[in-house]
Amino acid sequence: MSGTYSLAAVIAVALGTVLIGAYGLRISRTTSDFYVASRTVSPWWNASAIGGEYLSAASFVGIAGLIFAHGPDMLWFPVGYTAGYLVLLTMVAAPLRRSGAYTLPDFAEARFASRRVRAAASALAIAIGWLYLLPQFQGAGLTLHTITGAPTWAGALIVAVVVTINVMSGGMRSITFVQAFQYWLKLTAIAVPVVFLVLAWRAQGMPDLAGPALPVFADETTVTFETPTTVRALEAVPVTGSGVVDGQRLAGGALELGPGTHTVDAGSRLTFPGGSPVPHVDDVAPLSGEAWALPLSGGERYPLYAAYSLIIATFLGTMGLPHVIVRFYTNPNGRAARRTTLIVLGLLGVFYLVPPLYGALGRLYTPELLMTGNTDAVVLVLPSRMIDGLGGQLLGALVAGGAFAAFLSTSSGLMISLAGVLSQDVLRLGGVRGFRVSALVAVLVPLGMTLLVSGMPVADLVGLAFAVAASSLCPLLLLGIWSRRITTVGAVAGMLAGGAPALAAGLATIFLDVGDAWYHVLLARPAAWTVPLGFGVMYAVSLLTPGHVPVGVDRVMVRLHAPEGLGSGGTR
Repeated sequence: MSGTYSLAAVIAVALGTVLIGAYGLRISRTTSDFYVASRTVSPWWNASAIGGEYLSAASFVGIAGLIFAHGPDMLWFPVGYTAGYLVLLTMVAAPLRRSGAYTLPDFAEARFASRRVRAAASALAIAIGWLYLLPQFQGAGLTLHTITGAPTWAGALIVAVVVTINVMSGGMRSITFVQAFQYWLKLTAIAVPVVFLVLAWRAQGMPDLAGPALPVFADETTVTFETPTTVRALEAVPVTGSGVVDGQRLAGGALELGPGTHTVDAGSRLTFPGGSPVPHVDDVAPLSGEAWALPLSGGERYPLYAAYSLIIATFLGTMGLPHVIVRFYTNPNGRAARRTTLIVLGLLGVFYLVPPLYGALGRLYTPELLMTGNTDAVVLVLPSRMIDGLGGQLLGALVAGGAFAAFLSTSSGLMISLAGVLSQDVLRLGGVRGFRVSALVAVLVPLGMTLLVSGMPVADLVGLAFAVAASSLCPLLLLGIWSRRITTVGAVAGMLAGGAPALAAGLATIFLDVGDAWYHVLLARPAAWTVPLGFGVMYAVSLLTPGHVPVGVDRVMVRLHAPEGLGSGGTR
């Protein structure tokens, strides 16, 4: 695809982000402005901002890539991402706002009157925030590399610099303006091109998206392998090109990939004739149309467990994400927090109608991505592949700009929440200056780790962050808000019992090669066992330590649940 227009769109989005953020600098003066926008954000404005920060790299490029590769089982990602706000609306939003806290660790201390509970919540909030930042940087690198060929670290660096400037300039007030604008930009960027893609699909006779045949190369296609890759051919495929396949350099530039597994060295370029079946990366789902289209046939060893674990993580993980929770502190009161959540449900539902269309169309028009494993690029590549000429290039540029807006807005929210926790609980630097220093520190760790996890699908990384949040901070919020029996000992034990195994499982998936071992799905999808562990340990230990129920818990519970009109609310 031509990268000229796409690069211009990315630059325009980055500059627009900085300029809009600069407006917030003019009106951000107090510590409350930087942390929670002085709690004056209206429901519609706040809902747009939440939509802007919540629709991350996983939503914009990751969901389409997973559906493209693995089929309808991956629809649980958008369903869970949206339904998580329904749980948040009914169980958490209003009481959390009435707590009057600045950050999630603030809430933990207000509810339990314990520095130990606060410290555990802070450590988990930082771990979740950094784990969530990784796919944003990785997605930015993928986008810039796809449209320009630049190294993947360049896109991550651009996002880190732009977001750091905005966060250090105006804090939450600046980011609110930026994220609200970016939600509507992202919706436009992903929805408008898909209209033209569907029209192009209809004009070509509406070929079956999930027929019984394997995906095939529509035309002669050259695939460049940038990393060593293991592929599986289900049928014999003749190829020409250059490089090393199965340890042997191509002799005469031609060979036949027989049925089975083959290794392709980095730097190899293989050309496939039109009409030939597409080999696929060894860990991608079965590629026949029937297998792809049927639920629970996506290649997992225990597909039913994987589906339920994903549902648990996404339904409950939303309320444990620090950058989501901090948004509710910006509402004027609990009623506004509930209205905000209701509007967010509508905004997310509209957006998530679109990515599955990209995933399905990608099976017809970009099948080579299944061979390289670069399935997250399907949203970026499809417009120029399906629509010839200037029209396809302009639509591709619009998608690229929207993708970059996704990385910028989510990274902004994450850095706000991380900076708040780091400044108060780690660096112990107060005021605006402490917030700015903490924002700079917050970006360095995930930026360095981006180079180590460049090959993992962005939606999988986000799914791990959800699993950790659902296993640790979600029990703290739900049980802390709705049960007066939870003790300080139980709160810490539950967070660690759920969060530590989920985080360890996620890191093992990222950094260790467990191959096709039976326990791989337990590590890749840990929520089904770590969430019950977190809730169970927190409640059981609390029942065993009744002497550690915080003093004044009844007063705190009244504060959380009494309507604001009774005068019990306030600001910490």
